Order: sequence, then C-alpha cells, then structure tokens
Amino acid sequence: MKDGLITLEYVNTVIKRRKRNIHKGDCGRILLIAGSLGMAGAAVLCGRGALRSGAGLVRIATLEEIFSIVQVGVPEATCVSRKSLNLDKLNYDAISAGPGLGEELEDADLMRKILQEYEGTFVLDADGLNQIAKNNMQEELKNSLCKVIITPHIGEAARLLSIDITNAKTMDRQELSTRLVEKTNAIVVLKGEGTIVATPEGNSYTNTTGNPGMATGGAGDVLTGIITSLSGQGLLPEDAAKAGVYLHGLAGDLGAQRFGEYGLIAGDIAEMTALAIKKTLG
Repeated sequence: MKDGLITLEYVNTVIKRRKRNIHKGDCGRILLIAGSLGMAGAAVLCGRGALRSGAGLVRIATLEEIFSIVQVGVPEATCVSRKSLNLDKLNYDAISAGPGLGEELEDADLMRKILQEYEGTFVLDADGLNQIAKNNMQEELKNSLCKVIITPHIGEAARLLSIDITNAKTMDRQELSTRLVEKTNAIVVLKGEGTIVATPEGNSYTNTTGNPGMATGGAGDVLTGIITSLSGQGLLPEDAAKAGVYLHGLAGDLGAQRFGEYGLIAGDIAEMTALAIKKTLG
C-alpha cells in the first residue's frame, strides 16, 4: 500500500511531448455519453475538457433533440444517438457516462451493457453514478469487464454507499474513499478540497492543485472529459485519474489567476486545461 501526493514531478512522468509524426487516430478515440434536455451544457463542457486535454477524436452520444446545441458548443466533436452505439473496443479507446445524462431507465441499461461488454476504460460521473445507486448496480460495477474510474462528490458517494449524506460529510475522506473502493472495485476520484484518488490495490493519493473558485457548476463535467481523454490517449487508468485531477486543478488555478476565484466558471477551466498541459511540459 502507498500513500502520497499528486505533484508536477509525477505528472511529468506520464504526460509527454508528442512525436512529430503523430496523427489524430493515435491521440485517442473516445465516447462521451452525456447531455439531456436542459442539460446540453454538461455534454459541451465534457467535450471541451476532452479536446483541450488532447483527445484526437471525440464522439458525444446524446439525445438527437440537442444535437444542434452540442455541435455548436463543441464543433470539433461529432454526435451520435445513444440508441445506436457500437461499443467494440476497436471503436473507442475510452468511454465515459454521466454529465447531464438524466435518469432515464434506458441509460441504466446502456451502462449495464458497457459494464458487461466493453473492455477499455470506463469513467462514471454525475448521473452515471446516480443510475448505479438508483438501480442497485454496485455489484455489476464491482464485477465489470472494463476498467472503471468513478468520480463522485460527497453526495454521490453517500448514494453509492447507501448512507446519509450528513454521515458522509462527517467521515474522514480517506475512509470514505476506501469504502467506495471496497464497494465498487473501481479507481475512486473523491472530489473536493484535496481530491483523493484511491485504488483497489490500497493506494491513495491526494491532489495538490485547485482552489475554491472551482466550486462551480460544470467543473466536474470538465474533469470527466479530461480523465476520459487521457485514458483514451493510452494512460493506465490510475495514471489517467491522477494526472487528470492534477491538470484539472492546475487549469482552475490558472483560471483563478486570470478571472479571480469568484468569477471562475467551468468553461474557463476547460480552456485553461490546454495551458495547464503546456505548463507541465515546460
């Protein structure tokens, strides 16, 4: 077992300069299952986070009714209906589900299908986690074929563990993350001050970047895009989670320097992710 901090020195070991002859197919083909009526922005922010962190090809599986919104918001991505997905590993190097997803039953069925059939990295956030809790899919999550990363905040953690949120808030965050790992067998990104990344091997790491300005709607959607992007680019799930939270926090720090903590919004974090990676590479 190992405990430690997520620092620039670590991130520099997994985020490397690109080769001159690289092409978009080498930079990760990812699928983001996100967005619903009234929540198209979550899909947009997730897509922007993924692209600004280097994903070569981004496809967003969303409702056809909001295709136009998503394509205007993130024109570099393509849209596909959630009703016609081919989940073969050859099509996608990483998949995520949750930002602005809503809680329709067919989305729970789609996540169940991914857990049972997909062999890559699967990132679960927001309504994706709420679907797991609502439909008692924790055992399916625990026994999934894919490599799972979950990114809960304190409320989602409480729902996954079937405990009162008041109790969750009083628990030691290391203990809470450990219980989530035991419940799901996933890599756990417990968001909040000093975001914790905990692994099934018993390792736990605390992030060293970020600021209070990041307590803003949509920030978690950007993080999901970043972690999925890094996974799709070939990072191991643990490295994608750790490097993802560091870069997300650094992007927030760069954004706060420019706009202040009060004025920082999730879109700023997505944009600043590109500069965060540039800074880490020196």
